[in-house]
This record gives sequence, C-alpha cells and structure tokens, in this order.
Amino acid sequence: MARPKAGILSNAALVGSATMASRITGFIRDIFLAALMGAGPLAEIFVIAFRLPNLFRRLFAEGAFNAAFVPLFAARLEQKGAAAARAFAGQIFSVLLAALAVFTLLAEIFMPALVLALAQGFAGDGEKFALAVHYARISFPYLIFMSLMALFAAMLNAVNRFFAAAFAPILLNLVLIGAMALATLDGVPMGDRRLLDYVIYAVVLAGLAQFLFVFIAARRAALRAPLARPVLSDDVTKLWRLAVPGILAAGIGQINLLVGTSIATGQAGAAAWLYYADRLYQLPMGVIGVALSVALLPELARRLAKGEKAAAHGAQDMAILAASGLTLPAAVGLAVLASPIVTLLFERGAFSAADSALTAQLILVFSFGLPAFVLVKALQPSFFARQDTRAPLIDGAIGVVVNIALSLALFPSYGAPAIAFATVMAGWVTLSLMIWRMARRDIYHFSRTLLRRLAAQVLAAALMGWALYEAARLVPPPSAWNGLSALAAWLVVFIIGGACAYGLAVMSLGGLRRADIGLLRGRQ
Repeated sequence: MARPKAGILSNAALVGSATMASRITGFIRDIFLAALMGAGPLAEIFVIAFRLPNLFRRLFAEGAFNAAFVPLFAARLEQKGAAAARAFAGQIFSVLLAALAVFTLLAEIFMPALVLALAQGFAGDGEKFALAVHYARISFPYLIFMSLMALFAAMLNAVNRFFAAAFAPILLNLVLIGAMALATLDGVPMGDRRLLDYVIYAVVLAGLAQFLFVFIAARRAALRAPLARPVLSDDVTKLWRLAVPGILAAGIGQINLLVGTSIATGQAGAAAWLYYADRLYQLPMGVIGVALSVALLPELARRLAKGEKAAAHGAQDMAILAASGLTLPAAVGLAVLASPIVTLLFERGAFSAADSALTAQLILVFSFGLPAFVLVKALQPSFFARQDTRAPLIDGAIGVVVNIALSLALFPSYGAPAIAFATVMAGWVTLSLMIWRMARRDIYHFSRTLLRRLAAQVLAAALMGWALYEAARLVPPPSAWNGLSALAAWLVVFIIGGACAYGLAVMSLGGLRRADIGLLRGRQ
C-alpha cells in the first residue's frame, strides 16, 4: 500500500492520458452510433436510457464519492494504519452495496417517473416513452457496478494510484463498439430497433467489466474492503454527510446537462444533438478538469492535514494555471473548428449534414463556457480537502437555478442553442460564486502574479483563434464530398498549427513557463 512519489501534474497527466484514450475510443463509439442511429428516435431513446445510470457514473467516478472518501481514508491511513483503513473501507462497502440494491429496486419500479423527469418531451409519444422506460430498466443496473467501482477507485486514488480508474471507461467503449459491430455483422440495418437491444445490454456487461478491472487493481495494491453487516456507524454517517452534498456539488455540470436534455426533448432531434455536442466539449473537460481534480484532492488533503498551508496554496495555483493554460486553447479551437470536426466525426449514414450544422452550432456556444466548467473542477478540491461539501453545493445549486430559468425562458424561441447558452451562463455563475466564497473565507486568493499569467494565457488563446480563423478563410476545409481523408488531413494541420501558435505565444507572454514542465514531471 506504499504511496508512489509523483507530482500533482504528473499524476494529472497520467489520468489525463488515460482519459484521452477513453475519449478517443468514445468518439469511435459515437461514430458508430451516429452512423447507425443518426439523430432520430432511436438515438434519443439511447441517450435517455444511457444517461440515467451514466449520470451516477459521472457523479461517483468523476468526483463526488472520491471527494468525500479520499480525505477520510487518507487520514485513517496516516493516523491509524492500513488495517484501520481497510476496516473503514469495508464498512462503507457493505452499506453502499445495501443502499444500491434498495435504490436500484425502487428505480426499476418507478422508472416511468424517472424517464418522464429526464425526457418530458416523450410524454406525447406513447411508443417512444414506453421504449425509453423499457431500455432504461435494462441499463440501470450499470449503476451498481459503477458505484462499487468508485469505492475501489477512491481507495487507489488515496494512495496516488490513478491509472486503473482512469483506464476503466475504455472498456465501456470497447464493449459498445463490439456490440455494434456484432449487430452489423448480424445484418441489423440502420435505424432498426434491434440496435438498441445490442447496445443497451452491452452497457450492463461493460459496467461489470469495469468494476472487475478496478477491483483487481485494488487487490494487487493490497487495498481490500472486507464485507460486513451493514451498520450506520459514526464513520459511515460522517462519510455520507459529506458525500450527499458532494454528489450534487461535483455533479452540478451533469445536473445542468440533465435539465437541458429534459427540456430539449421538446424539439425533435435536439436531445441527440446535445449528446454529440456534449461528447466533444467534454473531451477537454475530462482530460484536463477531471484529471486535475482527481490528482489535486489527495495532495491538498495531505498538505492541510500536516498544516502546510503555503504548499497547499501553491498546489492550487499550479492546478489553476494548468487548467486555464490547457483549456483556453481547446475552447478557442473548438469554437473555430467546430463545423469541420463534427463533419469528420459524425456526418455519415443516418447522421445528415443538417444534423452536423446544428451540432456544431451547439459546440460553438458550449466552448464559451468550457473554461468555467474546468476551473470549477480545479477549485472544488480546496473545499473537499477541508471536508466542506456544502459550499460547492450551494454555489452549484444557484447555477442550476440560473440554468433552468434561462432554458425555460429562451427554449421556446431559440430551441437547442438556448439550452447550451443557459448551461454556459450557469457555469460562469457557479465559478464566480466559488471564487468569491474562497476569498471571503480566506481559503484561497488569486495573486497578482497569477492574474497576470492568466491574462497572458487569454491573450495567447485569442491570438491563436485569430490565426486559425484567418487561415481557414484562406484555405477553407475540404467538403465531405471530397473525401473524409482530405478533411482529416486539413484538421490535423490546423490543430497542430494552432497548438504551435498558442505554445509560442503563451511562452513568450509568460502565461506558461519552462519551470512548469518540471512540475509536470513530478519535480516539486
């Protein structure tokens, strides 16, 4: 159970690399989905049936359970030793398993109400609603496997072992790709309902595969959680007192997405366009924001437990600089290149040029909120490491209210883009409230040096965006009719060129420095 020595950014890079591999295989998965299902009723049913259990995967596997469990487990490990830490994990495992069994049973019984809450637009189409309920019931046990996986992933994270949990989602993508390939080999045509049978059953199988992968990794690291009779001990009560608001706080982005999806089901195809747009802008959010959040939390928890406030402040500074320095060019690049990227990835089979145009429009809007979404992820560990999950919940809840209000007010006039705009505004409101709260509590302040470096990053990203825009005017992207290989080559050149332009600009302006590379490699 020895803790490997590595820097925060080194650990974040490890998580980010695994997440990047996951997102790449995820895009391959979505290319199959778009080609076989398009943006029609089948795609909308899949989005709803998959999003219900997947919401909890996002909440648990990407922050909330980790945020509540890691500080307590790390403190138990440091103060009382490995045996006490294992006993604590066993208590949590037993209660979690019992709670999941009850919750899943209730969800299966009341699935029509859950689907209606997530897809209010289906209410007027009895057949679509019935299919969504049927497939959501099949997919929901995925939640059990992913929630149990979250426990063992959090144990690994607490001892600086991040790779297994970050790699596990790749298994989901591979299983779904295999299921769709099997459906194609079996002669199931595009748009056929039987595609849902292959894909939804594969979701549950993939959940089992991910749990076993992380469980085995934990056992190899001598991390065990022995099952016992479920008892609501003081330790268990404390964990869930932290976890419940933490689940909501860490999952505010997903709550906003669910709100948007529910409202969007009132427009044909909008839920599917939002799904594909979400997949693209979630790439930098997962690779950068989630990776930094996961790697930063145990480091902050250890620093604060030892009273090293200056070191904790420095770690937060570096996380913010890394988050901003990598997210700003990604956001600008997505905004400028959204249309050719969507065309390359999704425009084939049942996914039309009109679907591509509308998805690209949503990505353009979402890109303006991407820095806020990622910075929220980078700031949340400062609260979680202090065992405060209530404050991020309050700030995020205010953002949800903003999202709902704007979505309901603007959707009747502007359709799906209104959902994206409302989500973006909610992200910036949440970030602003978190920064204000941290300053008021004297938890963390943005220094003048940090602000100067952030301004340099913004300017460098703006220069990169201008260069890409002008270059695209001089050399427009090839049409899809000319072959996807030509479009792919065009995008590769523009992405590499944009990255080089940003790198030169941000280093020249001082937004990122060579010393930061040392931290990336683990030298602190």
